[in-house]
Amino acid sequence: MAALDQIDEQILTVLGADARASYPRIGQEVGLSAPAVKRRIDRLFRCGVIRRFTVELNPTALGATTESFVEVTCTGRTTPDDITRALTSHPQVVAAYTVSGEADALVHLRCNSITELEQVLERIRRDRHIERTTSVVVLTCLLDRR
Repeated sequence: MAALDQIDEQILTVLGADARASYPRIGQEVGLSAPAVKRRIDRLFRCGVIRRFTVELNPTALGATTESFVEVTCTGRTTPDDITRALTSHPQVVAAYTVSGEADALVHLRCNSITELEQVLERIRRDRHIERTTSVVVLTCLLDRR
């Protein structure tokens, strides 16, 4: 990983707030020319500090008003690849992690309703690798630093 200096960190802060910020605008905020900003951003991308450029959608505006986290406990010697295969076909799964503790994985779901959440959970539980699930429904997001 490349060592970041103060200007790199300032550039990342600007991009984190507005990934569409132009090189001239970023340069104005950090005290560099637009070409110098571009070179730094290209370097940060090449060395893996910046993984990708993307758009962040508002799930609620798209109708996904029900959010939950589900602990998934698997059978026997289920591998992370088995868990990934069990979850990939469900577009409501927005993230999944292997975890320590009793559960084997933690799954983040966004659904259009409690009814849809229940249907997705039933489909996930049908997979031969899934022994059980334990769900919590999000009431309010208090902090999101993505």
